[in-house]
Amino acid sequence: MREQVIPQKVGNRSGIAPKRRVGGVAQRPQRRDREGFGQSLGQRLRSLVGYLPSIIKVTIAVVIGGLLFAGYRAASAASFFQIRKVEIQGDSRASRADIKTLVTREVSRTGVWRADLNEISSLLERQPWVRVAVVSRVLPDGIRVRLEERQPRAVVRTSAGRFVWVDDDAVLLGEMVPDDQMPEFFLRGWNEDDGETARKENVDRVKRFLDLQREWSAAGLSERVSEVNVIDIRDIRAQLAGDDSQIEVRLGSQDFSKRLKDALNVLDAHRQTPRGRFISYVDLSQGRRAIVGFMSGAHAITDNAESENNNAAEPKVAEVSARPERKSRPSGEPRQKDTKKVGESNPRRAETTGEERPRRARPTQ
Repeated sequence: MREQVIPQKVGNRSGIAPKRRVGGVAQRPQRRDREGFGQSLGQRLRSLVGYLPSIIKVTIAVVIGGLLFAGYRAASAASFFQIRKVEIQGDSRASRADIKTLVTREVSRTGVWRADLNEISSLLERQPWVRVAVVSRVLPDGIRVRLEERQPRAVVRTSAGRFVWVDDDAVLLGEMVPDDQMPEFFLRGWNEDDGETARKENVDRVKRFLDLQREWSAAGLSERVSEVNVIDIRDIRAQLAGDDSQIEVRLGSQDFSKRLKDALNVLDAHRQTPRGRFISYVDLSQGRRAIVGFMSGAHAITDNAESENNNAAEPKVAEVSARPERKSRPSGEPRQKDTKKVGESNPRRAETTGEERPRRARPTQ
């Protein structure tokens, strides 16, 4: 009988199978795909880009950025973003038509998507009555404008005789219309020049005017005043109203309410005299001393005649009369000759009058 020989496994001479480790993980050889078979498209592109030089990568990035920018410009300039509606909120006195025209003109150049909202807001704030303008987009084809209007505080009477509203910042807003509420009195003495200096001066004038308005309203004096001249805030002058409209009260630089009240008391006292209708001004700019000026035509008035009132608190009054105007002789008119006879004015020249002068008799010896 032939004996069978069982060969031993190579690598394990003992013929004993190795024990399997507890918790061990059997490693399997990875499957090698032939020439990228089974890879995704993204993996292929990444592997391809990895072989390209850096300059080519930069070129591709620039081309892609340019295409995106061109697409953005084309999209923003498309008819889809052209302005078709303008929504305005908060307008009471501002012209809605002017605001809509300005917004439409500016946005039509760029489209709603690329409109410069800050620039549009600045342009709107230059319009009369507009203090603050907030502009926003309403995509795809609208613009919304929210306004905060300026508040009219005083009415200025210009040199041309126009009555124009102004606000606290001395901004001219617009002319008065018949529907506007009549102010207590008007402001005169406006600097109509352009420039920062004139604007600052006008701001001070408006502030002084509003202070006077509050003081005189509280004291019940506003109804006696027609307008206040603040061309020089250190020499305030008030033009009276009603039957006293031709009278100016000069108040100086302080104690405006007290001085105005004293001037009205002096005026009312003089109104009872025949010369009352000739009063031209009452000057209290120096304090307690009140100077009453008269127009031409007042007669029998002594210059600088002072009279004290029984009340010591009453200001002293000095009456000043305007000198009568000298009548000028028209050119070419001969000077009027004296109609008196020479003999009447000079008796020694009686021979020129044809009269015989008596002779003196000689004494007899």
